[in-house]
Amino acid sequence: MDVLGIDIGGSGIKGAVVDVSNGVLLGERYRVATPKPCTREALAEAVASVIRYHNWSGPVGCGYPGVVHRGVLATAANLDKSLIGMDFPEAVQAACGVKPVIVNDADAAGLAEMASGSGKELRGTVIMVTIGTGIGTALFYNGKLVPNTELGHLELHGVDSERLASETARKESDLSWKKWAKNLSDYLNYLHALFAPEMIILGGGGLKKQEKFVEYLDIQCPYCWAKHGNLAGIIGAAATGMQA
Repeated sequence: MDVLGIDIGGSGIKGAVVDVSNGVLLGERYRVATPKPCTREALAEAVASVIRYHNWSGPVGCGYPGVVHRGVLATAANLDKSLIGMDFPEAVQAACGVKPVIVNDADAAGLAEMASGSGKELRGTVIMVTIGTGIGTALFYNGKLVPNTELGHLELHGVDSERLASETARKESDLSWKKWAKNLSDYLNYLHALFAPEMIILGGGGLKKQEKFVEYLDIQCPYCWAKHGNLAGIIGAAATGMQA
């Protein structure tokens, strides 16, 4: 089945049509900038523009960087606070006539990796970590998702983990790759101390330049890279779109 998957991020909104039976994109990814300020109307229109670009009237799944409860946005850590309480599917439907399904973006990425990526054969406790504008997490036990974990906001060294180990933190604080890799290692080791996962899967746009920092990582737990890379969010979002 073909579904349009849309990944909403702090800096960009990306969408592509996905063959959800095997987790493969069927065309090019289309990207628009995340509106600033990202008001309810602006977000709905930006997502609608991605749907219109693909001339799409079928099922749509979206990943959102925050907690989602039955289609309603419950947090907005890296977006406009006015989004809290927004009925996202209804707003997008009003903008373009198509009603999407929406889930947490890291949950979407994790679902893609567990279905057809690096987590396909894994059981026990598995955590997907996405590094980008913020830090997203998805927690699985025996392949079942525990939604909306938001472990990227755990306190680390007295501050929110995102302020130390996200891509935004690296850029805004002008951290060296070595210093940033230490922060990332500290964060992942903290996750391991709390949950003792059998595997941590690492993904997100902030990890694309692995050659810059991988030698500095000191992670005291099993980890691997996301097979789908930065496309995991789109692929997983598309899979959730079948629930419409």
